[in-house]
Amino acid sequence: MPSGTVEPPKTLFRTMLEPRWIAMLLLALLVSGAFAWLGQWQLERAVISTETVDQPTERTRALEDVAETGGSLRDSVIGQLVEVTGTYVPGDFLVVSNRVNLDRTGYWVTGHLVTETEPEASIAVALGWTEEREVADEVAADLNAGAEASAVKIAGRLNASQAPELPDEDSDPFELTTMSTAAFVNIWSELGDRPVYNGYVVSDDAPETLTVIDAPAVVEEVSLNWLNIFYAIEWIVFAGFAVFVWFHLVKDAKSRRDEEAELERTGNGHVD
Repeated sequence: MPSGTVEPPKTLFRTMLEPRWIAMLLLALLVSGAFAWLGQWQLERAVISTETVDQPTERTRALEDVAETGGSLRDSVIGQLVEVTGTYVPGDFLVVSNRVNLDRTGYWVTGHLVTETEPEASIAVALGWTEEREVADEVAADLNAGAEASAVKIAGRLNASQAPELPDEDSDPFELTTMSTAAFVNIWSELGDRPVYNGYVVSDDAPETLTVIDAPAVVEEVSLNWLNIFYAIEWIVFAGFAVFVWFHLVKDAKSRRDEEAELERTGNGHVD
């Protein structure tokens, strides 16, 4: 370069490629990444939910440990996986109509189980589903005829008793349409003074010719913590601001360098 000639100013892009500004960019990206991770962490905390595998209801427990006879079931145990051992009462296998299973309406066959715990207690068990009334009636009749006094172990999901429904004027007045403990105790035989659970168990297994009843886990509502969302937005803004600050530092450095070059050019008396 000829003596007295001032080096032309660098472009903004060439200034960015200088080692010190590349080092500053790496630092800004590191800080930005940390802020972005904090924003993601806050977003994850903003969604308050519990996965099925972590729900207490998905750990099988003994019926007598989670429910009491007489009163209503606590909300926390509705949908609980339970197991109970007892004997079915012959003659108390009943058909409940208007039962939806995987979007199809049909019939449940239910049984009256007397627990082997002391004191003994009664609980309704939903054994299986079928779309045909004739099949449900046949299964119930076979179970009533063949029920034995031997103990059986039932595993399934605990649900709260439903309210009884009045039948339509043109329907059978004795037809059961809900899993109502209040209705069952008026039909079950040999109930006596035995306490009754105000709920029923949907069995995991079904008798032959019946379909296992679909009983999914209770889905908890997902709620949002808006304060955490606000913090997440703040961290994301900070992440972008780190790169923004680096850009303006480079731009300011270039502007100062251009001004110094202009002063040097003017001081040297350079004439275009």
